[in-house]
Amino acid sequence: MFLDVTTLLIQQTSPEAGQTNPHEIAVNLKQFLLVLAVSLGVATLPQILSWLHRIPYTLLLVIVGLGLAFVDIRLVELSPGLILSIFLPPLLFEAAWNLQWSDLKRDFLPICLYAIGGVVITVAGVAIGLNQFANVALPIALLIGACLSATDPVSVTALFRELGADKRLRTVMEGESLFNDGMAVVAFSALSAMAYGASELTPQSILLEFVQVVGIGIGIGSTIGFGISYITQRFDLPLVEQSLTLVSAYGVYLVAEDLGGSGVIAVVATGLILGNFGSRIGMSPRTRVIVTAFWEFLSFFVNSIVFLLIGDQIHFTSLGKNFGIIAVTVGMMFLTRAIAIYGLGWFSNRLTKIRIPIKEQTVLWWGGVRGSVSIALALSVSRSLGDRDAIIAAVFGAVLFTLLVQGLSIQPLMTALKLLGSQPLRQQYAEAIARHMALSRVLQHLDEVELRPNIEPEIYRDSKALIQEELRHLQIEINRFEVESSAIRDWITQQLQNELIAIEADTYADLVRTGSLNQELSSFLYKRFQDEKKSSE
Repeated sequence: MFLDVTTLLIQQTSPEAGQTNPHEIAVNLKQFLLVLAVSLGVATLPQILSWLHRIPYTLLLVIVGLGLAFVDIRLVELSPGLILSIFLPPLLFEAAWNLQWSDLKRDFLPICLYAIGGVVITVAGVAIGLNQFANVALPIALLIGACLSATDPVSVTALFRELGADKRLRTVMEGESLFNDGMAVVAFSALSAMAYGASELTPQSILLEFVQVVGIGIGIGSTIGFGISYITQRFDLPLVEQSLTLVSAYGVYLVAEDLGGSGVIAVVATGLILGNFGSRIGMSPRTRVIVTAFWEFLSFFVNSIVFLLIGDQIHFTSLGKNFGIIAVTVGMMFLTRAIAIYGLGWFSNRLTKIRIPIKEQTVLWWGGVRGSVSIALALSVSRSLGDRDAIIAAVFGAVLFTLLVQGLSIQPLMTALKLLGSQPLRQQYAEAIARHMALSRVLQHLDEVELRPNIEPEIYRDSKALIQEELRHLQIEINRFEVESSAIRDWITQQLQNELIAIEADTYADLVRTGSLNQELSSFLYKRFQDEKKSSE
């Protein structure tokens, strides 16, 4: 197993009897509630204070955490086991659940190139730069490169959803982030063994370990994902099905890690299968909405805690002592990211018909932030390694730089490159439609209660006149959106096509659950759904 995921933060026992100390439980509970109160409070500030709305709540949490660290207020002691086994599975699952397979399949080649080739380029480039310019021993430099080789799916998903990035750009970035974690863990494990002098690296051993880790992860994740998909066909219990997805997210991670595979890859595989297959075939529309809302809340909940703790764990004294190493690390990280994105992007454009334009490649380069995965890998380095403090300082410094500098500047970059597209218009259009629907229901209610006694007829007439006037203005605004923006028209058409496909898939699923269709037809139904979805794009 690559990382010791059993050292959880709240597991503390008394040395005498080996039993949990009640006082320590109370202290840990108070710490947890404090972290929860601060994180959720800060996360809601952008919704209350309009001038903070331009800052994604994840970055605001990091800034607040830094402020606490500056005055030396430590909420908790962050452990790698806490991040990897408690926080990471739900965040990965939620991202995979919402990632459509048709979109992923369309950009599968560039995603694989970035996820695999990008890790190799980053590890090699950062290691060479630190060895040559900062006099860091090569094994230690390789470990730092491995820690920083994976773009963080937590950070990337949160940032791009907050900024309303183009769907395809989000798919490539999220797909790379989800898949390169497994590659980074393989590299970190192999390089750790070399740093400790336990083994020598050979291409054969690295390839064998990679195939084993990825293969076990995909196998376990696929088995659990398809198994739950077929189980949920037999009943329609939203709370039970919601609980099954939660158990599967944690279960596949722990099982895959125990069997020597990648828990990250296993969770991603399970999330993709349940989100694209199980939720369509085995869940009713109502259940699917409930489960999706649950995972959106859980992602927000965990994100709020993780990003606050990342900032709170910074030790400024250690960063100052290792400033030279951090500077070289950040510089090489930017350089290797540029080589990977532009070089592999050029290669991908030569091999596929669907090209990634230079503007989008620029956002992919600048949006390659690092976060909790990098920190967890750095913290998992054994204390017996003499340069452990330098590794942690370099990784924390680089992560902090990417979150603050890149995270805060990615929106102006996308605006300058005109890549936010019609997202602001879509939001305005959706708000106008929602208000029109709400006022129409109000008007309908007035018609139904117009004969209610003890209310003057003039009140009904005045209220109806005001609402009708507001509806008229809203309709004019909606018509203007539809006439002036071709992007809005295309989006409306796509939304309708998606609704029609979803209704067809739900009908098939209902027929399977009631026994009108043989359950062995599930694979056919899934293929039918995917073919129709593809034809609509």
